[in-house]
Formats: sequence, structure tokens, C-alpha cells
Amino acid sequence: MKLFECQNCGNALHFDNTICVNCHYRVGYLQDRLVMSALEQTPQGWIALADRGSSYRFCANAADEICNWMVGEGGDALCESCRHNRMIPDLTIPENIARWRKIELAKRYVFRSLMRWGLRAPNRIEDPEEGLVFDFLSDSTQAKVQTGHEDGLITLNIAEADDAERERRRSLMGETYRTLVGHFRHEIGHYFWDRLVRDGDRVMEFRALFGDETQDYVEALARHYESGPPSGWRDAYISAYATSHPWEDFAETWAHYLHMVDALETARSYGINVSAGFRNPAQRVELNLEPYFAASAEQLIRAWIPLTVAINGVNRSMGQPDLYPFVMSKPVVQKLEFVHELIHRRQQSRASAKSSPYVAASEVEYATS
Repeated sequence: MKLFECQNCGNALHFDNTICVNCHYRVGYLQDRLVMSALEQTPQGWIALADRGSSYRFCANAADEICNWMVGEGGDALCESCRHNRMIPDLTIPENIARWRKIELAKRYVFRSLMRWGLRAPNRIEDPEEGLVFDFLSDSTQAKVQTGHEDGLITLNIAEADDAERERRRSLMGETYRTLVGHFRHEIGHYFWDRLVRDGDRVMEFRALFGDETQDYVEALARHYESGPPSGWRDAYISAYATSHPWEDFAETWAHYLHMVDALETARSYGINVSAGFRNPAQRVELNLEPYFAASAEQLIRAWIPLTVAINGVNRSMGQPDLYPFVMSKPVVQKLEFVHELIHRRQQSRASAKSSPYVAASEVEYATS
């Protein structure tokens, strides 16, 4: 994520800020310009200092700091991220406000990446059958909520917003990495498998790298949870869970591609340079790459590996586990290259199109769980 700057005082602004901590100006994210902006209130609305002359208003979910994105006057009441919600947590339960706040922040990280690539998705108003929509649900005495994706519907158990509960599940399931942002990046990968692989006539290429997705999905997951990953799985997969089924392999690879790009953009924004600590010329990399416009996944990985080595070293010195406990084998790099090509081919086709097939919905309604 980029480090932004307050247009009023020059202080650093972060993606989740609602107030500049230096000059106390109200700030918000301009979704149409992909930038954080200081705001001035007028009778006509909020004027963004990053876009003088244009009036904005906050997303309808700005209350309780659920969302800090801005929408144009006369447009949708909800921002690009919030407009895809169908079921939100029951806000009569006080702790659900904090949970929803964390959930929405994680989701906005993902939507910001998708918007940078032009990967916008229709919601259920535009595509009633497979439009992208989110349900944020809680367990009940009758049923346990499973986080997952099906036909454009992404379900998230809101218990994942509790750090202690998420850590318990991470340990129970033997995962080395489990975050809210990671959940969204993984599940959105399933959605874009449908859009870019299945509907994009890329299934045969996919099978050559990931395997045959027609194998029984339920049986494959049951086998994985019963027996665990095969020995030597690190030679071909980015994570143990990726071994369970080709769809999960793709979603895990997609999520890691987004991890790399966003983290590299953050490092570049802060001017991080990890070249001084390595004698091997192959590891001396200055992070001046614009990751969202990288020529290949290999170019990203050349910058990514030295950065993760350095950050893992910092974590270890603080007594913390590695920030990035994964291995980039040759088959994993090939899979990441496939994801890179999918995203950038779509990006190029959108840029060359005379008009975008995406049409904003005028209104979105959602219920509470």
C-alpha cells in the first residue's frame, strides 16, 4: 500500500486514516483517483484538496469508521467496496461494530488492488446469477459458518475478525499464515478463476500447471484435512492448503501474488532499500519497481525475495515468527506467472476497449446477519 500525503500540511497519511493526526483535517480515500485526500467541508459537500473543484461525500458506511472512502456527488451511496455487501454483521451486538470495521478495512485493501488493475466486478444487481457479493455471518447453535466462495458469493465468518479466535483456528488447522486480508485475497481468487480462467477459455493452460479441477472437490478437501499435504509439497506448492485441490492451489497462488504486489508497493513507498545487507549481487535489489505494472512475476520475485529475507530477519530479532514463511520453487514461480499474465491481459484489454462493460449500480441494499 502506498504512503499518502496530507495536501494541507504534508504529513503522512495511511490508507485507514480518517483524520490527519498533524493538522486534524478530515481525510478520505477518493476511489475514482485512488488517493487519500484532505477534505474541506462546504455547504455543497466535501471538497477534496487532491481534486480541487470536485465535491464528494462519504460512503454511506462511514459511520463508526466502518469506511473512509469517498463517492462523487450524485453517484452511488456506497463505495466500490461496500456496494458488494449483501449481509453485514448484526450491529445490535456491540462487538460486531469493531469486527465489521476490521473486515471492511481488509476488504478495501483487496478492492484497491483490483481497481488499480481495472478488475472491477458486477454486483448482484448487474449480474443476478454470478455477481460478486459478500455475506458476513456468525455461528449459531444450529450451524457453523464456513468461509468460502460459491458462484460469486463470498462468505466470511465474522469470528475471523477476532485475533485470538483466528489464531486458534490457525493453530488448529496447522496453517502458517492466516489473516483477514489473506482470506479476502484467497476468496476473490476463486471468483476471478471463474471470470478469467473458466470464462476466458484458459482452462487447458490452467490444468497444465495446477492440475485437473474436475476431480471431486468435497472428497479432495476431506482427504486433505484427514491426511494433510503430501511429502515434498513445498517443491510445487506455495502452501500446504494449495495441495488440496487445483482450485485451492490457484486461489492460494492468486492471494500470494496480491501479497507480493501490495507489500512491494509499500516498501517502495517508504524508500526501503535492502541491497546493502547482501554480498551476492543477485540479492542486491533496490525497490524502485512499480509492482502494479511489473513486466512479469519473475521481476516481482527478484525484488520480493530479498525484501522478505530482510523482514523475516527483523521479525526474528524481535522474537516473532517469519512474516513470510513461504518458499518460491520453480513450479510456484510458473503458477505466479500464469496469474500475472491473467491480470495483465485483462488490464490491457480494458485499457484498449472503447468503453468499459462495467456499469455502476444506482443502489445496493443489504441485510444484517
